Amino acid sequence: MQYQADVTIELKAGMLDPEGTTIKRALEHLGYETDSVRTAKKYTITLEAESIHDARENVEEMCQKLIANPIIHNYAISLRETE
Repeated sequence: MQYQADVTIELKAGMLDPEGTTIKRALEHLGYETDSVRTAKKYTITLEAESIHDARENVEEMCQKLIANPIIHNYAISLRETE
């Protein structure tokens, strides 16, 4: 089976987000009022796996080993079958 995983990586609460702060400031200069701006990255990964459980385990391992830094990041995985 082929699966598509959408992985969203964001900084944990309390971590500084200079990019979000800069964007918030720029929005204010443009006249938009915001309470806060936090940045996140989204990765879309297509992979082959025997089951959705196996696909989730593989993506979880990818996040732990490379995509996210578990010390400073939270991540969310959304999986769906594509075939």
